[in-house]
Amino acid sequence: MQKYIGTKQIEARPMTRGDYNNYRGWQIPAEENPADEGYLVKYSDGYESWSPEKQFNEAYRPCDNMTFGIALEMLKKGFRVARKGWNGKGMFVVFQKGYPDGIPCNKQTAEAWGISEGDLFKCNPYLQIRCVDGSHSMWVPSINDCLAEDWVIIE
Repeated sequence: MQKYIGTKQIEARPMTRGDYNNYRGWQIPAEENPADEGYLVKYSDGYESWSPEKQFNEAYRPCDNMTFGIALEMLKKGFRVARKGWNGKGMFVVFQKGYPDGIPCNKQTAEAWGISEGDLFKCNPYLQIRCVDGSHSMWVPSINDCLAEDWVIIE
């Protein structure tokens, strides 16, 4: 079998195997231990399942202590992320898809690049940050940002 790694946002709460079966209205099979610790898991489409504690802990971590790698995957899925360690209020990062097929160039960009206004200007995907003053800038993470584990999803 091929191996996979998943990145998604879920909702979960602790629940034993027995409590999950009661929740679903199912008879628990005799070979299963109703006291097994685990989690009720709810996915974004509303689907619910139960996950044993060990497997859950290997696959998931709270959204308030993500690595930058996980935060980057969430950015690509359209989420806004920020670091708890940032001092500025209201700061967050988004993923911009850019304009790989080009967009007509405005006057300011045309003058900066020495091209004609209206020419097609191609732009690769990039990260953009909302600054404390409400302005926005292209953004490149520092090494501290890349190694931090205090990334959060901004709702």
